[in-house]
Amino acid sequence: MISRAVFVIALTLTAVTAAAQNSCGDPFAGVTIRFSPDYWDKTDFCTRSVDLREIQSGGPPPDGIPPIDDPQFETISAASQWLAPQSPVVVLQIGETARAYPLAILIWHEIVNDVIADVPVAVTFCPLCNASLAFDRRVNGMTLRFGVSGNLRNSDMIMWDDQTQSWWQQFTGEAIVGSLTGTHLELLPSWVVSFGEFTARFPEGEVLSRDTGFSRSYGSNPYVGYDSTADPFLFSGAVDPRLPATERVLAGVIGGEAVAYPFAALSQERVVNDMVGGREVVALWQPGAASALDQNAIDESRDVGMAALYSRTLEGETLMFSLDEAGALRDDATGSRWNVFGEAVDGEMMGRRLEAQFAAPHFWFAWAAFRPDTRVYGLDS
Repeated sequence: MISRAVFVIALTLTAVTAAAQNSCGDPFAGVTIRFSPDYWDKTDFCTRSVDLREIQSGGPPPDGIPPIDDPQFETISAASQWLAPQSPVVVLQIGETARAYPLAILIWHEIVNDVIADVPVAVTFCPLCNASLAFDRRVNGMTLRFGVSGNLRNSDMIMWDDQTQSWWQQFTGEAIVGSLTGTHLELLPSWVVSFGEFTARFPEGEVLSRDTGFSRSYGSNPYVGYDSTADPFLFSGAVDPRLPATERVLAGVIGGEAVAYPFAALSQERVVNDMVGGREVVALWQPGAASALDQNAIDESRDVGMAALYSRTLEGETLMFSLDEAGALRDDATGSRWNVFGEAVDGEMMGRRLEAQFAAPHFWFAWAAFRPDTRVYGLDS
């Protein structure tokens, strides 16, 4: 039984036909919708790239799940008083600044509007899809502030900006309703790793503090058991049968080809040398990170590990990677040792870094809903 202590979603909103008017007349004429349009006085519903019938209320009103707009940060030493080595964190590095955003906090807020090295960013987490993505908030000369609309599509959070009240799909970073429809946010490379891995790599790194201005049970999971459910919450589509609905996959689109590496396969192989979209890549997995969506206490949840995808072409040479007898990742050419951040940490290659590919951990049902053309490693040729 799934617990949702953050709020009890009793979706009493029945399908209604709205009677809002704007420049195109009635944008809802003949359309049965499953969300309330009442708050959205600035939203241009005439301009959209998706069928409004695909969008439904998740329960909370706009910013009923409040984003963090004035994030405070603390040292690793201070954060170690409440985070464990296995605590999952989203890591974002811009320039010399590296920050960790614990899922123990993000699970309650879903969006952090931040500025790193003068770059305005949005660090986002959709618990229902297990999707952690970071974006540049600058669009058409504007710096947008993002909030949680309270609406979902394919069970994924729809964000909104308070300048134009356009609606943005978190999973794709694309505006799907409103005057900015068709605009894509710039996706920034980020990682979901353990707090211990972050501290080892970035000993001077900064960690999002629980001093958020809100009172929440940080460290607890309001979606107990969700990552093992066969029935994703508020998902009305058909689950692609190739994998269980909430199987974690490292998924992305590389060179125009969509690919997904199931964590079940990655945890067995640990390193996969592959070609995707004509590009030589390597998928890495290592243990040590807890699920944010398993037990009530996140740090007591099962170990789901951490994964990342990189180009294995470096300085014109294509590398092959494997594990040594001790389980360390090494390239076959020089025997140099590499970490989950794609960096050589000793050997001839020390100091070099592989180019990160835009792939992230997601639940399979959500990824397949947005990219049904995905090749699944180990299942599809």
